[in-house]
Amino acid sequence: MKASSKSNFTIKDKLFAHLETWRPYTVLWCGLVSFVGLCIAFGDFPPLKTAVLAFFIPMMGWTAALYLQDYLDRDLDVIQKRHRPIPSGRIKPNEALVAGAIFAITGLLLSFLLSPNNIILVFVVGLLVFTYAKFSKSRGLMGNVNRGLVTVAAYFFGVFSTGQPIQSMPIYIWLLSLVFLIHDINSNIVGTIRDIDGDKKGGYMTIPIKYGIKKSVYLSLLLTVIWLSLTLFLPSYFKFLKIEFYLIMMIDIVILISLYVYLFRSIVTYSREKALKFHEFFVIERITLASAFIFGIVNFYIAVIIFLLALLITAVSQHLLRRRYEFLGIK
Repeated sequence: MKASSKSNFTIKDKLFAHLETWRPYTVLWCGLVSFVGLCIAFGDFPPLKTAVLAFFIPMMGWTAALYLQDYLDRDLDVIQKRHRPIPSGRIKPNEALVAGAIFAITGLLLSFLLSPNNIILVFVVGLLVFTYAKFSKSRGLMGNVNRGLVTVAAYFFGVFSTGQPIQSMPIYIWLLSLVFLIHDINSNIVGTIRDIDGDKKGGYMTIPIKYGIKKSVYLSLLLTVIWLSLTLFLPSYFKFLKIEFYLIMMIDIVILISLYVYLFRSIVTYSREKALKFHEFFVIERITLASAFIFGIVNFYIAVIIFLLALLITAVSQHLLRRRYEFLGIK
């Protein structure tokens, strides 16, 4: 493998840098949330073409957003994360913009195969992503809510993919969006715990910086109680999911209990490594949450395949990429 003519990095280094930027362990969640919205709105496993589009288009948009975020964060990353693709030089700033634009434009063009509401939502997501990366990310709860709204948009992208009139959709579809909003506000707060040192130096005012780690953990627990209560109540009250949903949610609850036991035991001796470990398991938890909804709608064996593949991709990509992205330099 030959090095590029303008750097000491090989083509393999650059390709791997782009794979790091894609963050499959994060992007997959976006596709699953959209797929959940589609399945619930459709009431079964949807036509394959619609399923593929609803799953992959939000992932393309999310990947474009990650390129933009890394581009805008490049000066902040120099402070503590020089090993990341752009500060390390493995990806040039303009190269990141071009790659992000390719994903964004491709996703937009493919959305024309779905409903007009999907096309509109692509532009709404673009605005939310830019607002988060450029303005709200550094402003505490505002950034956390902004991040949650991006996930809500992914959910509704799947819902709108059915082509059903908005006014005919049952109320539980709208209420369920609150689960994903609160869940991702929480996830984003937890994610900022590992970045306290770098965010402080960069002038960010995240929740952990403003109020400390202990209060952030208690806030996370409160938000989890809220979204989990909604998750269990809505299907029970409106009766739109099968019993399999509750069986998978039992696994999710066990994961959550384990996570918070680990976090409260680790809170006294903070380290970025411990904070990352907690968030890594949170990423696994949200795959389980999304899969529980899928189990509640589609054929059991299809749901099993989706669940296991999602877990495998998430676990392997976190193992191979995440610690390198967060902590390690180029070897």
